[in-house]
Amino acid sequence: MLKMIGFDGDDTLWRSEDYYRDANAEFAAIVGVYADLADAAVHERMLATERGNLALFGYGAKGMTLSMVETAIALSEGRIGARDIHRIVAIGKRVLQHPVELLPGIREAVAAVAAGHAVVLITKGDLFHQEKKVAESGLAELFRRIEIVSEKDTRTYRRLLAEFGIAAHEFAMVGNSLRSDIEPVLRLGGWGVHMPYHVTWAHELENGLDASDAPRMRAVADAAEIPAALAQLDALAAA
Repeated sequence: MLKMIGFDGDDTLWRSEDYYRDANAEFAAIVGVYADLADAAVHERMLATERGNLALFGYGAKGMTLSMVETAIALSEGRIGARDIHRIVAIGKRVLQHPVELLPGIREAVAAVAAGHAVVLITKGDLFHQEKKVAESGLAELFRRIEIVSEKDTRTYRRLLAEFGIAAHEFAMVGNSLRSDIEPVLRLGGWGVHMPYHVTWAHELENGLDASDAPRMRAVADAAEIPAALAQLDALAAA
């Protein structure tokens, strides 16, 4: 049987990507003065810059802001003014200060799961920003442990499972990202509940799942379906 359930944070417990989409729209309005945003190559360049900086800046609003500044300078060929650079920095600050809005029914879902299993929060991103979100969410007391990591891959999950003292087949992860929340856990022999969010960062859309992974995961439409989906996986794990 499943001994521990992990929950993702951003776009699983609370809204996040919406604020980044709004930030990108503001950024586009600024750099649109200097570059043709109708050109698909421009958007590809913007995403490539952000991806290339992940190893240096990590995930989150601070890394996004630095990548925006770098992209704006490149796209404008150095012509962008200090006033517009300041506006881009202000965009990043607003993302860091956005309110924490829980997704509908998620508190009840986590509480229901916690009544029968140990639950942990495993989220990635900027340490200070994620700590702020956890504190403001009011959910911290439901989790046995809260882990803020720089990346969510098989190496990270393997390390965490060893620290938790459980085997992969005794663990299930709930999250909105197939790439970060589901695929690595399935690869280790664990289980997954995928709850898609209505918007997803392009980087998180990449994954290597195939049909052979389907039996070890369930997809749900909203938080209310999480406990039942886990009960199904629990039965499969026990069998």
